[in-house]
Amino acid sequence: MSSVAARFKATAGRVHLFNLSPAQGSQSTQKRLGRGRSSGLGKTSGRGHKGQKARAGNGKPKAGFEGGQTPIVKLFPKRGFVNQNAKVYAPVNLDRIQHWIDQGRLTSSPEKPITARELLLSGCIHNVHDGIKLLGNGAEHLKTAIHITPSRASQSAIRAVEKKGGSVYCKYYNDLALRDCVKGRTDRTQAAPVRKTDILWYTSWKNRGYLSPTALTKMPMVEDRWRELSKQLLTFKTQEYEKAK
Repeated sequence: MSSVAARFKATAGRVHLFNLSPAQGSQSTQKRLGRGRSSGLGKTSGRGHKGQKARAGNGKPKAGFEGGQTPIVKLFPKRGFVNQNAKVYAPVNLDRIQHWIDQGRLTSSPEKPITARELLLSGCIHNVHDGIKLLGNGAEHLKTAIHITPSRASQSAIRAVEKKGGSVYCKYYNDLALRDCVKGRTDRTQAAPVRKTDILWYTSWKNRGYLSPTALTKMPMVEDRWRELSKQLLTFKTQEYEKAK
C-alpha cells in the first residue's frame, strides 16, 4: 500500500469522502522489472535467455501447438460423435429397492414417495448423474407396494410396481432442480421441460409423466403450476393452423 493510501486509512465511525480507503490487502506495489540483478528481476526481467517466451510482442502459442510438429490431436483417428444433449441416468432395479426396504433403509408413501434424495442418502445409488431411471429387473422379488418419483421408468417396471399397488410418476429435473432435490431445497421454482422429446415424454400417461392429465387427477400432491404447465404444453394438439393457399 502506498504512503498516501496509508495516510487516509479508514477508521471506525461515520464514513466520509476523506476517510475512504481501499480494502486491506486489495492493493500491492507494482512489480518493477529490469532494475538491477539484486532485485531478482533485472537483466532478462524474469524471462530467461532467448526462446519464444523471451520475445516481446508475439504473444503465446495457441493451445495444442507443439512447436511445429504434428499435434497429438491430429495423430489420433476420430470415430463417431458426442451427443451434446445426451443424458446419463442412474439405473435402479426393483430387487435392489426391495432389499433396501427389507433392511429398513427405505420407506415410501403416496404423500412422501421415494426420490433421488432418499436413494442417494440410503446408499442405494452412489451418483444421481442426470436423474434416476427405474428398471424392471428383479420384478419377481418385489413384495412391497412402493411409491417412487424417478426421472424415467421402463414399462416393465411401471407394470410391476402398479401390480403390487404402488405408483410411479416420472418427473422432469434439470441440473439445478436435481441438485435442489438431492439437497432437500424447496424454496426455488423447478424448471419445466422445454425440449420437444421431454415435453412428449412427461405429458404422456403411458410413461407416467407427471404433466399428463391422467397423472394430475391421480397424484395425491399436485402443484397448481403443474396443471397450468400441462395445459400450455398440450395446446399444440388442439391448435389449428391456416393452410397455405
